[in-house]
Amino acid sequence: MSLENAPEEVKLAVDLIMLLEENQLEPETVLAALAIVQRDFERKLAEKA
Repeated sequence: MSLENAPEEVKLAVDLIMLLEENQLEPETVLAALAIVQRDFERKLAEKA
């Protein structure tokens, strides 16, 4: 499957992985930050409902 035809969430995930790897961040730091981001977006989604 080409990335061009991939769903938007896959394209975003690939972009995020590339950005995080380019910055050579520790996996623990990345996971902690992603947990914060997930909570924030879950809150935004709940507010829409």
